[in-house]
Formats: sequence, structure tokens, C-alpha cells
Amino acid sequence: MDCLFCKIIAGEIPSTKVYEDDLCYAFRDIAPQGPTHVLVIPKEHIQSVNAINSSNSSVVAHIFEVIPEIAKAEGIAEEGYRVVSNIGERGQQTVPHLHFHIIGGRDMTWPPG
Repeated sequence: MDCLFCKIIAGEIPSTKVYEDDLCYAFRDIAPQGPTHVLVIPKEHIQSVNAINSSNSSVVAHIFEVIPEIAKAEGIAEEGYRVVSNIGERGQQTVPHLHFHIIGGRDMTWPPG
């Protein structure tokens, strides 16, 4: 598969690891949108939120258990942070592998887009 994030998981492309376990991998975004910007991805290739189903949703639940741990480790849990997943071309998904952005360390504005 020619997926950027699958290559990062395989160690073929370098990244700055923040967290890793059997199900997911988290690393620093190369174009951060805040002082803290971490991407959390499942090790299993899932295209996007649209591809979540009963056979893979436990991985997504696990990621949402890991996100607060990462936020605490990054020192942004108490002040607050944003978790974002872009879906599809109009949603600005640039890598077709499910991922969640953890962005914090600054005030977030609304609307975001």
C-alpha cells in the first residue's frame, strides 16, 4: 500500500514519536497549527471516519482512551485542546488514513474553517 502513514508506522519514513502501543501510533505534526500538534493514527489502515465499522471501532475507542493520556503528557489537558479528524477532500483530509489531530497550547477560535 502506498500510504504515507502506513510508511511512518513501518519506520520507512521518520517521525517524532510521542506515543506507541499495539494499536496506535502518535507523532508530532510536521506543520503544527499550535504549540502542541500531535497526530494519532491506528496501526491498522482505516481510510477515514467514514470507514469506521463494527470490526474496527474498538481501535477508535482505544485511540480516544489514549488521547487524554497524550494531552496530559503534553501539558495541555487542564487548559483544553482540540481533537480534529478531517474526512474526504472537502473536509481537507490530505492523507487517506484515519487520523486525529490533538492541537493545543493556544486559544482556539470558532468557527475553525
